[in-house]
Amino acid sequence: MGEDRLLLAQWLSPAFPIGAFAYSQGMETAMAGGVLRDAAGVESWVRATLRFGTPRMDAVIAAHARAGADPDRLAALILSFASCAERETELLEQGRAFGALIGHIHGAPVAVLPLPVAVGLATARLNLPTAEVLALFLHGAAAQMVSAATRFLPLGQSDSQAILSRLAPLIIALAEECAIAPLDSLASFTPGADMAAMRHETLEVRIFRT
Repeated sequence: MGEDRLLLAQWLSPAFPIGAFAYSQGMETAMAGGVLRDAAGVESWVRATLRFGTPRMDAVIAAHARAGADPDRLAALILSFASCAERETELLEQGRAFGALIGHIHGAPVAVLPLPVAVGLATARLNLPTAEVLALFLHGAAAQMVSAATRFLPLGQSDSQAILSRLAPLIIALAEECAIAPLDSLASFTPGADMAAMRHETLEVRIFRT
């Protein structure tokens, strides 16, 4: 289990080279428009997105992929929930990069699947509780958003790390919930984040891909 835990930390680390740093999940639009301008606003945004937005759906899909559900069905399902083209791009491009790396590590080709499905399949071989896997997966999603804000706003590293620390209880609770959530519980209600992601597609000056 110790070795599996180290592998999990490696695969789901923000440093794992799948290009996560290039995505903001629509936050760039909100930051450029002045909606997000300080640590309190960023924390509120990330907290709401984790609880009610796409990260929760991704975690539920990853849990079902880990449990042996049909990966093609899960891929079609998560893509059907994509609110805009950039969300679909993020799912597929990061999934492609993740799968390629896992395939290289294990010396076997891996099918191109959306990131949550790819993560679920890869971690199914690890002897770890699903809630633990999802906690690191959700932490990575939170870290990705906070990192985007750190690079765009005058938000220092100390504030960024404090935000992530305060999000820990929510991440743990959400991971435990998603580990046993049925597929028919899939839903999101973050209209502000979804609209920001849609508007990002036509933003004239962009740092991030989404």
